[in-house]
Amino acid sequence: MQLSIEHLTPDAFAPFGEVISTTTARDAYKINQGTTTRFHDISRVDVGDEGGAPIISIFRGTPRPKPIEIKMMERHPLGSQAFIPLAGQKFLIVVASGTDTPKPEDLRAFITDGTQGVTYAKNIWHHPLLVLEEDSDFLIVDRSGPGENLNEVDLPLVDGAVITLDWA
Repeated sequence: MQLSIEHLTPDAFAPFGEVISTTTARDAYKINQGTTTRFHDISRVDVGDEGGAPIISIFRGTPRPKPIEIKMMERHPLGSQAFIPLAGQKFLIVVASGTDTPKPEDLRAFITDGTQGVTYAKNIWHHPLLVLEEDSDFLIVDRSGPGENLNEVDLPLVDGAVITLDWA
């Protein structure tokens, strides 16, 4: 099964979380004597369940062989997780709604424009980081603390084959 890739937009991604972009800021205003624009309240951090605390990390991803096989998904039931590219690189996103094990027909794939990041809402199924360029660094805002905050599942085969993603 070939999964089609959509352009990432706030409306299309809303069931899964929020798009992080200057265009999605709830407010924008000048600060620092007018030399800086603050794009305020772009995305909410939701990590407080069971005593969690927000943390910032950097992930460095490398591309997977093409076509990418989508064999598993993960979710974080106790907190949101944000991915923000640090060098303007595009990346792929695969998500699924629902709390049960995702079915192939529940999957949606998006590609960013290089200026966008995403926040996965807590408990949203998503594929681990899918980068398109070598040594792609991402600023990550997620949860640290007690409790089980990672579920992983293997996806069922479709007609005996895995789900794949390909792009130009």
